[in-house]
Amino acid sequence: MKISPIQYTWSGDFAIAYQVVGDGPIDLVYLPPWASNLDWNWQWGHHARYLRRLASFSRLILHDPRGWGCSDRFSPGQVPTLEDHVEDLFAVLAATNANRPALFATMDTGEIAMQAAATRPSSFSSLTLFNASARSSATEDEPWWGSTDSNDEMVDSVRRATNWDDWSRMYVRYTMPSHGDDEEAIAWFATMQRLTEGPGSALSHIPATQERDVRSRLPDISAPTLILGRGSLSADEGHPGRREAYLVEKIPNATLLRFPGEDLYPYAGDWTPVVDEIQRFVTGTVEPPEPEVSLATVMFTDIVNSTAQAATLGDTRWSELLEQHDRLIRSELRRHHGLEIDTAGDGFFATFTAPGPALRCAAAVVAGVRELGLEIRAGLHTGEVELEGDAVRGIAVHIGARVSSLAGPNEVLVSQTVKDLVAGSGLTFEDAGEHELKGVPDRWRLYRVVTG
Repeated sequence: MKISPIQYTWSGDFAIAYQVVGDGPIDLVYLPPWASNLDWNWQWGHHARYLRRLASFSRLILHDPRGWGCSDRFSPGQVPTLEDHVEDLFAVLAATNANRPALFATMDTGEIAMQAAATRPSSFSSLTLFNASARSSATEDEPWWGSTDSNDEMVDSVRRATNWDDWSRMYVRYTMPSHGDDEEAIAWFATMQRLTEGPGSALSHIPATQERDVRSRLPDISAPTLILGRGSLSADEGHPGRREAYLVEKIPNATLLRFPGEDLYPYAGDWTPVVDEIQRFVTGTVEPPEPEVSLATVMFTDIVNSTAQAATLGDTRWSELLEQHDRLIRSELRRHHGLEIDTAGDGFFATFTAPGPALRCAAAVVAGVRELGLEIRAGLHTGEVELEGDAVRGIAVHIGARVSSLAGPNEVLVSQTVKDLVAGSGLTFEDAGEHELKGVPDRWRLYRVVTG
C-alpha cells in the first residue's frame, strides 16, 4: 500500500502537515481523536492496521491540526479556534486535490467536521461521526453534553502529572479499556501524547474545546450522515445515547448505529465492525480487502521448561516473573522498532521491517531474560507475509515458528535467509546444520547467532 511522505501546505501563516495513504476510488478524510502525530501513527501495529484498512477502500487523507504533531506549534497559552481548524481542513483538501471526499471524524474532532460540513455543504459526499458531540459542556436544559466536574478533573490531572506515562495509563484505561493492561498500547499512546503537544499546550486546549458549540449549524449539513456510537461517555450517565439521538434529530438525512463494547476510541479493541460500516456507508458495499503482502522478519520467543519452573516457583512468584519477562520483551521491541503481533502462553510473536534490528532485539531479549533467572529460545526468518486486520499470516510465519522450536536454551536460531541478508553487519553465526521443518517443504540450513 502506498504511503506518501509527510508533506506541508499553508493555512494562513501555519504550515499544516498531511499524508495520503492508498489509492482507492474515493477520497476519505479522517480526523482522529486526540492525540495526533503523523510520524507516530504507524508505530503501533494495531493502529497501523486500522489505518491501512480504511485506506483499503479509499485514498485516505490525514493531517495534524495546527498546534499539534508535525504541524506548526503555538506559543504557550495560544489555542486554535474552530474556524482555524476548518480553514486547515480545506487547505489540506486543496493541496491533495480531494474531490468531494467522505469526511470521518471522531470524538473531539466531531465539531470540526460538523462545522466544515455546514459551512460548505457541497464539499463533502458524506459525513461519518464516531462518539461525537455538537457541544462539549452541559446546559441547564441539556445536561447530557458534558460535565463541568469531569472537565475540571481532566485539567487538574494534567496539571498534577509528573510524566505522561502515568497519565496515559489512566487515560487509556478510561477511553480504551480493551487495552487497559496492554503495555505496548499504553507506551504508544504516551509517546503519541508527547509528540502531539506538551502539558502546557494541553492545559490551554482542553478548556478551549469545552467552549465549542455547533448545535445551530446542524440543520445546514446536507451530506448524508452516519452517526456511530460505542461505550458510555461520562456525560451520558443518566442520559445514555442522548447525544447521538440529538444529532440524528437535528441533522437532516442522518442515521444512527451503535456497537457493543466500552472503547470510546474507534481504533481500540475490535475495530473491524466499525470500519466495515464506514465502508458500507461510503461505498455501498463491504468487500474484505485483499491481504496485503509485505516483506518482514518474524521473531518467535519461548520460555524453556516453563511448566517445570512454574511448578517449582509457585503461582504467585511465577506470575511476577512472567510480568517482568513480558515487560522486558516489550521494552526491547520498542527499542528495536518491532511490532508485537501475538502472545501465546509464555511466548511472543513479533515482526520487524529488517532482519538486523530483529537479531539485535532477539539477542538483547535472551540476555535480559537470563538475568531474571529464565532461559528462552528465539527463532527468526525473513520472507513474505500477508497482513489482514490484526493478523499476520503466511509460510514465512510457519518457518519462523519451526526455527524457534529447534533453538536451544539461551539460543537465537535463524534461517539462512536472515544470515545472508545481514552479511557485512558484523554479526557472527555458527552453522547449526540442515533440518526438516515440520509442515514446510525441503530441508533448511539454520545458523546460531554468536553473542557476547
